[in-house]
Amino acid sequence: MKVRAYEARDAHEISQLFYETVHAVNRADYSPEQLRAWAPETPDPALWHARMQSRCTLVAEEEGEVVAFAELKEDGHLDMFYCRQDRVSQGVGSRLYRAVEYEARTCKLARIFTEASITARPFFRRQGFVTVREQTVTRHGVELTNFVMEKTLRPAQSQALHSS
Repeated sequence: MKVRAYEARDAHEISQLFYETVHAVNRADYSPEQLRAWAPETPDPALWHARMQSRCTLVAEEEGEVVAFAELKEDGHLDMFYCRQDRVSQGVGSRLYRAVEYEARTCKLARIFTEASITARPFFRRQGFVTVREQTVTRHGVELTNFVMEKTLRPAQSQALHSS
């Protein structure tokens, strides 16, 4: 597996991965109605390309297939982080997250923050994030619970991260 920068050719796979991951990985924690509100259809790859190319988007790739992706905004907001259902709990997410954190440190960000789903919250805890608060968001008229989480990046750690 390799982690690399997003390329235009990834848009279709990423949009499909997002939709499938929401509906497969999160179904233990969210109702079918909530999943439909979160991802009612596969996003338009052209619209997602415009979004992805304007942010720091990283892709985890295995044998030419996208297996995970992450999208980091300039202010440290980790807006998207999705791993294909058949690659969950196999180290793909951890490796992708380390690459995201490296990019954040390179950009001299002081923190990374996200809105983690119930499903993703334990993963982010393992990466050193703390929960700031639980919140309820409304998507297409349906309420969903998630967690505002953040991780402070200490400059002294950047050397250790760079050498690994």
